[in-house]
Amino acid sequence: MSRHATDFVSRATARARLPLDYSVTSLRIVDRVVDGLRRTTDDPFAVRQALQGLGAYAGEVFVRGYGARWVDFDEETHGLFQQPVGIRSMDGRAWNPLGKVVNRFEWGAAESVHELSFLFPGRVRASPLTACAGGRVR
Repeated sequence: MSRHATDFVSRATARARLPLDYSVTSLRIVDRVVDGLRRTTDDPFAVRQALQGLGAYAGEVFVRGYGARWVDFDEETHGLFQQPVGIRSMDGRAWNPLGKVVNRFEWGAAESVHELSFLFPGRVRASPLTACAGGRVR
């Protein structure tokens, strides 16, 4: 999947000059691109390759930024997520970035790929106030 994400980024940045830099902030671009695809068609199969590329890219953001890893889902998780692969965070939880992109396409803005990053373990950081006070964020 990492190679698929890299190939997608190469094609997308060459054609559309999208600033896909594997940052969490760039997941906003994923949301916008999916919204653009929604305006062209309501058939997810018609844009399947683009959705898979965007999902692979989103997953790779978590792999590179938060230490997640790509995994093949077992039968139960595959049935739950309707995707054969996904990522596993360092705490062992399974995540479905490919499905999240499809959900954004099918259901709209309520399914934000960027907002998924707020739920990912390791995302919470100490604010300047707690860091100065010597406090710890749990």
